[in-house]
Amino acid sequence: MTNQMSYTTEEIAALLKVSKLTVYDLIKKGDLPSYRVGKQMRVDDADLEAYKNKTKSGIAAVQEDPSAYMESKTIVITGQDISLDILTKHIEKNTKNIRPLRSYVGSLDSLISMYKGDSDIVSTHLLDGDSGEYNLPYIRKLLTGFHYVVVNLVIRSAGLFVPKGNPKQIYTWRDLKREGITIVNREKGSGARVLLDEQLRLQGMDTRLLKGYDCERSNHIAVAGMVALGEADVGVGIEKAANIVSGVEFIPMIQERYDLVMIKSPQNMEWIAQVMNILKSEAFLHELTSVQGYDLSLTGTIMYES
Repeated sequence: MTNQMSYTTEEIAALLKVSKLTVYDLIKKGDLPSYRVGKQMRVDDADLEAYKNKTKSGIAAVQEDPSAYMESKTIVITGQDISLDILTKHIEKNTKNIRPLRSYVGSLDSLISMYKGDSDIVSTHLLDGDSGEYNLPYIRKLLTGFHYVVVNLVIRSAGLFVPKGNPKQIYTWRDLKREGITIVNREKGSGARVLLDEQLRLQGMDTRLLKGYDCERSNHIAVAGMVALGEADVGVGIEKAANIVSGVEFIPMIQERYDLVMIKSPQNMEWIAQVMNILKSEAFLHELTSVQGYDLSLTGTIMYES
């Protein structure tokens, strides 16, 4: 190799046998000097060799504090609830080698991304209408062949958003099929969409007869907002969103379990233990307590372990 050579981030990741995210993290922290050629980041061979030599010289220090030189682990946390943002903040603050990234997708898509290896901590609130059980029937089907742990994050109230005063007198799932009722829906794969579809199935209601069924919004606040603006008579969501959006009342229908799923592979066990400690920590629970609408009686409790 010569000092005139340079490498792309992909080439460095292959040479060091680390992920591209780790390379970007080294560049961001200044450990690996880089420069840009067009849209591409490049690192000179001399700087790469200097970094490798510096790392080698730190072997003795590793024996004193192994975590100081341990490769940073990036974990992807999926879901849309604010409790996940709080968890992410506590992971960043209380761990040395975990780098959490947030992905804002629905429950079913989160489990599919975990199956594909694209997510590390997924949140889910999926109701199985036949058993009345949350999450586990879906997790067992989608994560066949995996070893995993399911931990409760919060319990929260889910139900119907209606305009102030509830002018259409909507109180039950069967009320949705009355003539003149327009709904606003969540996107396919979201927990709220599964809740609605399961209730409609149990009531024997044809979704094709529901006005607005194909009108989808990507989060609870957007659904509540459409109801508040008079663009829909009813939508499905969580109580917290109704407390945020003015002009909306909340009709509670069910207490849903909002759980986390983590894959128990050998390389994951160390950070899973750290996350479990955070879930049970006084600081984390205290911050969750400040958010209205959460039941924390099961927070940090293992609901299932395979």
